[in-house]
Amino acid sequence: MTAVRSSSLGPLVLLWLAGNCLRLTILAVPPVLALIILDLKLTGTQVGILNAIPVCLFALAAVPGSLLIARAGAVPAAIIGLLITAAGSAMRGFASDAMLLYLATLVMAAGVAVMQPALPPIVRQWVPNRIGFATAVYANGLLVGEILPVVFAGVLLPVLSGSWRASLVFWSIPVAIIALVIFLLQPGGKSAPVSRPSRWMPNWRDPLLWNIGLMLGGANQLYFCANAFLPGYLLQIGRTDLITVALTALNAGQLPASFVLLARASKWERKKWPLIGAGLVGLGGVVAILTVPAPWGVIGGATMIGLSCATMLTLVLAMPALLVSPDDVPRMSAGVFVIGYSMGVIVSIIAGMVWDLSGNAAYAFIPIGIAGLTMILFALPIDFSRRYS
Repeated sequence: MTAVRSSSLGPLVLLWLAGNCLRLTILAVPPVLALIILDLKLTGTQVGILNAIPVCLFALAAVPGSLLIARAGAVPAAIIGLLITAAGSAMRGFASDAMLLYLATLVMAAGVAVMQPALPPIVRQWVPNRIGFATAVYANGLLVGEILPVVFAGVLLPVLSGSWRASLVFWSIPVAIIALVIFLLQPGGKSAPVSRPSRWMPNWRDPLLWNIGLMLGGANQLYFCANAFLPGYLLQIGRTDLITVALTALNAGQLPASFVLLARASKWERKKWPLIGAGLVGLGGVVAILTVPAPWGVIGGATMIGLSCATMLTLVLAMPALLVSPDDVPRMSAGVFVIGYSMGVIVSIIAGMVWDLSGNAAYAFIPIGIAGLTMILFALPIDFSRRYS
């Protein structure tokens, strides 16, 4: 086991770096969004479109990403995705109006969408004996990538003369460097054999695909909708002073769960109770926000949602590599992302409509909580003791 762990260190570091790039350029926008709004004179609707583009592309480009994996292999597809992400992120810094900013964001998000289905087969290819742990490693990288642009914004912006354009270009640089590092240091070197799966289209009639996809969807919609609707809810109840601390608790709350999973993922990867427990914690967070007096209900509930989503994300991302044959991992992963991110968009729209119709932001959390039940209900039928064909 020691030899396995030693030989896995290099691949695990590369996976962690790649995980960072899944969110690094996307979360580079919120710290400079106010500057973008002022400079490009964006309306509220335009801001909403800008925020929705990455999630929509994650769903729309996942299957083309699976096709690229089938043609080029998982590692080359991931490197291509990284380079597209870096190029799109840098292009945003030269956008002169909202439309060009949208187009550059589409390019960037398409690169991320290609990377996402590539990482599960890479995990299986590079670290076949520690799939759960390796998935936890790159999921930890993903969460760190969400936080880094926020943490360093206060230091970086003054250095860049307060330029949002320079900031977005800056965060494209580490992504390009990581692409080069993976190209040069991938296990087996540049001459490593390339595995090209024979099938790339997800089997939409596969119950397992829908079980996993809807579990991911439950976690995704809970995370994205909580980020989207918490500020409006706090504004309505007159607690705008809690917006920053609540969003910090929601996002920073993911990290403790991620570190726990680094230690426990190998033991939890084939068990239902961590999935069910994570789902219950997330639903409990929604209930706490709406029923427990602020600030404790809001902060505690947001933290619970963060813990739940990080746990569910990590465990669900490992499932394709654990449960299906190696040839089917990329297409299963792509289908899971299509379902999971589509659900996030759909529930967000429904929650917004419920808010508008009721005039009460608290009611937006009702469809969010109902959709969150999928994290529990669709874990129950999965048989973790077998390999699905």
